[in-house]
Amino acid sequence: MKFPGSVLVSLILFVAETAAALCLSGAYRAAGDRMWQWLTLLFALLPCALVQLSLVFIHRDVSRDRPLVLLLHILQLGPLVRCVEVFYIYFHAGRVEEPYVSITKKRQMPKDGYSEEIEKEVGQAEGKLCTHRSAFSRASVIQAFLGSAPQLTLQLYICVLQQEITAARSIFMVLSLLSIVYGALRCNILAIKIKYDDYDVSVKPAAYLCIFMWRSFEIATRVTVLVLFSSVLQIWTLPVVLVNFFGFFFYPWILFWQSKSPFPENIEKALSRVGTTIVLCLLTFLYAGINMFCWSAVQVKLNDPDLINKSQNWYRLTVYYMLRFIENAFLLLMWYVYKTDIYLYVCAPLLVLQLLIGYCMAVLFMLVFYQFCHPCKKLFSSSISEGLLSCFKFLCFICKPPKSTVLMDKAEMKSENTDEAWSSSKTIDSHKGNPHQSVSSNA
Repeated sequence: MKFPGSVLVSLILFVAETAAALCLSGAYRAAGDRMWQWLTLLFALLPCALVQLSLVFIHRDVSRDRPLVLLLHILQLGPLVRCVEVFYIYFHAGRVEEPYVSITKKRQMPKDGYSEEIEKEVGQAEGKLCTHRSAFSRASVIQAFLGSAPQLTLQLYICVLQQEITAARSIFMVLSLLSIVYGALRCNILAIKIKYDDYDVSVKPAAYLCIFMWRSFEIATRVTVLVLFSSVLQIWTLPVVLVNFFGFFFYPWILFWQSKSPFPENIEKALSRVGTTIVLCLLTFLYAGINMFCWSAVQVKLNDPDLINKSQNWYRLTVYYMLRFIENAFLLLMWYVYKTDIYLYVCAPLLVLQLLIGYCMAVLFMLVFYQFCHPCKKLFSSSISEGLLSCFKFLCFICKPPKSTVLMDKAEMKSENTDEAWSSSKTIDSHKGNPHQSVSSNA
C-alpha cells in the first residue's frame, strides 16, 4: 500500500501557511495597518472555509451521523482530523482480514502497440485511502488558487509599496509560492488520472520535476507582472482582473449553452437543482481562479458526465500561452512607461527582459514535459511538437489573404499592364501613320 505522502504535504502547507498568515496579520495590527490586516485575514480564512466544505462534500459527512467530525470542520480543524484518520487506516491496514474486496481492471501503457489489461484487488482500507488522497488533492488546489495566489500577490504588492521585505513577510511569500506550485502540480496529476482513468498511470520523478519547474516559472512571473502593473496603474488593475476572471468563469457556461445539452443531474443524488447549480458555479469559480495565474490542466466541460474535457486540445493550449505572453508583455510595457520614483534604482529594461525570459522558460519546461516526460504520451494521437506545428500552420493560414483575392489582384494587375501596353502601342502606331504631324509638332 502506497504511503500517503501527498496528504502529509498538503496538511503541512495548509497549517504552515495559515499560521504564518495569522502571525503576519497580528504584525500588521501592531503596526496600525488595518487594511493589510483584514485583507491578509480574508485571503487566509476564505480558502480555509472552502477547504472544509470540499472535504465534507467529498466524504458525504452531512448524510452520515458524525457530529464530532462536522464540529471540527466548523472549527477549521477538518484537515487535521482527516490526516489522523488517514494514518490510522494506513498503519492498521493488513492487521484485520478484509470482509470483502473489490476488483478493478486497469490497462497498462501500450508496448509495441499492445496494451494488456490487469486485474487488481482493492480492499476497503486502500479504497478509503484513495478517497482521502483525492479529497486532499482537490483541497490543495482550492487552497492554492483561491487563497495562496491572492495572498502572494497582496504581500508582494505591500513589499513594493513599502520598499521593504521583512523576514516574516518573506517566509510567508515563500510558503504561499510553494502552496501554489504544489496545487498546480496536483492539478496536473488529477487531470492525467481523470483523462486516463482506464490506464495504470505511473508518474516518474522526472515528470514531477518538469511540472514543478514549469509551474514555478509561470506563477512567479505572472504574479510579479500583476504586482508591477498594479503598483503604477491602480485604477486599471480592477478591469484587467475582472476581464480575466469573468472571461474564464463564463467560458464553460457559454460552451454549455451553445451545446444545448440538458442540465447536469448526476453530480450528487442528494443535491437539488439549486444545489447542483451552486456546485457548478463553485467549480467554474475555481477554474477561473486557476486560469488567472496559470494554465488549467483540467478543462471544465459542463455537458460531460464527468464535467471534464478528456480530449487533448493543443490549439487551446497554444492560444492560451500566446495570449498570456502578449498580455504580460503589454502589462510590462505599461509599467515601463508609467513607472514611478520607487523604481528609481531598478534597471527596468533588465527586469522586463528577465520576466519575459522567465515566462519563456515556463513554456520550455511545459514542452519538455508533454514531449518526453508525460506518463501517457504513448496515448497521444499526436505529439505536442506536431500539435504546435499544425497550430502555427492554422494561424498562418488565417493571417494569409484568401487565394481568390490574390488571384483577383493578379488578374487586375495583368489587365492593367495589358491596357497600358495596348495604349502605348496605339500611340506608336499613330505616330508612324502620320509622320508630317510628328515633324510639325517637333518643329
